[in-house]
Amino acid sequence: MTPQELVVALLTAVFVDYDVEAARAVLAPDYIQHNPSIPTGADGLLGLIPFAEQQGLAVTTHRIITDGDLVVAHNTFENADAFGAPTLVSFDVFRVEDGLLAEHWDNLQAPLETTASGRSMVDGPTQVTDRDLTEVNRGVVQGFVDEVFLQGRLDRASEYIISEPGAYLQHNPLVPDGLDSLVSGLTQLAEAGQGFTFSQVHMIAAEGNFVFTMTEGARGGTPTAFFDLWRVENGLIVEHWDTIETIPADMAHDNGKF
Repeated sequence: MTPQELVVALLTAVFVDYDVEAARAVLAPDYIQHNPSIPTGADGLLGLIPFAEQQGLAVTTHRIITDGDLVVAHNTFENADAFGAPTLVSFDVFRVEDGLLAEHWDNLQAPLETTASGRSMVDGPTQVTDRDLTEVNRGVVQGFVDEVFLQGRLDRASEYIISEPGAYLQHNPLVPDGLDSLVSGLTQLAEAGQGFTFSQVHMIAAEGNFVFTMTEGARGGTPTAFFDLWRVENGLIVEHWDTIETIPADMAHDNGKF
């Protein structure tokens, strides 16, 4: 199976068919888990399956990209109360090694019914296009993250994000459309002492018009993980989805969030 087929097979086995053996067939025995609540190793995930079936925990995958041995799936989980809320939006990232799923990261966030843009956290384009521009688009997002996130150069945002009023489409539930709204929102949060700071980019994965970033930082001083998906068109970022999650001090393993 391709890396993407392995991920689809696992999600189907765990959250649709609740099939322990089908899940075991695609997992490396020493599967490395970064979800803070699930023990590491294949058995840690396999042990979740009977509980998932009992709770009716179910997944919908909205978009998926593949970059070499990495696969990023943008998911919604229903009946997910045990993980924090009835509905959770997630980015799930898998690493493939020797034809098996070897490592997993995720970031979960409960959606809001009413959002600043009128969009949900998961709607919008899903089709991967412009595969020939993958590296160009990766460079656009990497430049944005390096300058604007890590260096705090909000004045440079217009070099990377489309600047026409309302043209930047936003799926973060608290931020309206448009570059101006993004910059003003980040500025106001910083002035109120609740700003976002970014310390390290742990991963960038890209396929065509979609680029995913996994970044460590803080929100109002609290350690936080930022998983972001960006859509690039004509050399500029035109759309953004994300999940933001506090990094807990205690985890079910020693692998850390990243």
